[in-house]
Formats: sequence, structure tokens, C-alpha cells
Amino acid sequence: MTPHYPRLSTLTLFTAATLMSAQALGFEPRGENVLYQVDDERFEGYFVSAEGESKGSVLIVHDWDGLDDYERQRADMLAQQGYDVFAVDLFGEGNRPQETEAKQAATSALYEDRERMRKLTLAGLEQAREQGAASQTVIMGYCFGGTVALEMARAGSADDIAAYTSFHGGLDTPEGQSYAQGTAPIYIAHGGADEAVSLDDVATLAGELEQAGITYEVGIYSGAPHAFSVFGSDRYNERADQRSWSTFMVWLDEML
Repeated sequence: MTPHYPRLSTLTLFTAATLMSAQALGFEPRGENVLYQVDDERFEGYFVSAEGESKGSVLIVHDWDGLDDYERQRADMLAQQGYDVFAVDLFGEGNRPQETEAKQAATSALYEDRERMRKLTLAGLEQAREQGAASQTVIMGYCFGGTVALEMARAGSADDIAAYTSFHGGLDTPEGQSYAQGTAPIYIAHGGADEAVSLDDVATLAGELEQAGITYEVGIYSGAPHAFSVFGSDRYNERADQRSWSTFMVWLDEML
């Protein structure tokens, strides 16, 4: 259930104006791309510092396209709200797949090597802090990135993780994994018309989190398909995007 409706009414109006103006005017990144290495491999993330005094930081994990202007735009929107943001690169410098087969290959490689998935995400977190991001952090992601956020939640990830968030991500718990008591709170934003991740999957995850005693919230947005928040795509659902983003703003305010 999505909470705090009195506060959402004001936030939704602000968010709607922000989203529409960003799309109408075009996007020009205000942060900077950051080259870094993990072992002998090169990666390219994106960092933007908070406008004004920082409230905390957000680590964004990209979807199966790799890190592109979608994540950069979301990072800039968060920075405008007072958060330091690092968008991590899990595919490697220059690997931004365009064809479905290439996207599947890039994500499958990490699904099949969860240790590498976690290692690269933690490397992004380390890089964020090297760039000056506040240590208290929320890890969030879109689609594939939402799956990664939950992987980090199950792993316990790192110190100073305040919460985890998945926007239309995969929700299955791999065999042999589980959520431990004491895991930081989790927010799930899910489309009611998502044909890739079912409402049964949402219910199963909620049951696991409830059993583990973890604080969680689930927002289910009617009529919204998988990837409902991706600007300009044929899956974009404006109402679901605005409401889930506004709820996320409240969530960040409470967590950080």
C-alpha cells in the first residue's frame, strides 16, 4: 500500500511539473561521467552532487540498456532534491547494448554470477564515496537494476545502507538466498499490468519480507506495464511514474 497521501498531493504536483519540463526542454546532464577501474576492467559511472546541503546519497543501478541518459536524468532530478547521486556501471565502459539479444546477454552474465554483480555494485558505492557522496545511502534501481538492489538487500551489502528500492524490477529470490532480520527497509514500485513480473511474485516477496520482520512498502500502480517509468517509451505510464516517484521522495525523506 502506498502511504502518506496528504503529503503526496503536494509532491505529485511538483514532480509532474519537473518531469514534464525535463522532457519538454530536453536533457543536459549537470553532473559528470566518472571513469574507474575494478581489477583490470574499466567502467564509466555518473556522479552529481546535491544542490545545497546534502541530505544523503543515492546509488542508482541501471536497467538492461546499461547506464545512459535515463539514469543520468533521474540522478539529476534527485540532486535537485538535495541528494548526492552516483549511477553505477555494471556492464563496463562502452557496453551500452541496443539490441534485445545483447541486453539479455549482458544481464544474464550477471544473473549467473551473483558474486560479480555484488562486487561491481559495491565498487560503485566505493566510487560514490570517493567522489564525496554522503555515506548514508539508499540503493535503488530500474528493471534489472531493481533486481540488483534486492540482491544487495539479501547480501547485507555494506555499512550505512539506509534502504533499498526497486522500480519495476525482478522480485524472485534465488535458490539458497533469503532476507535476514535487520535488513534495511525496502520499497517496491510495481505496475499492476506488468506481464514480466506478476502480482503473485509481489505477494510472494511481501510474504518473505513479512516473515523476516523487515520494514517494507509496496506501491502497485493500476494499468502500468513493466518499465512504466521510462520516459518516451511505449510503456511509459505518466500517472504511475508521477505517483511512484512522489512516494519515493517521501521514502527518501524518511530514510535519510
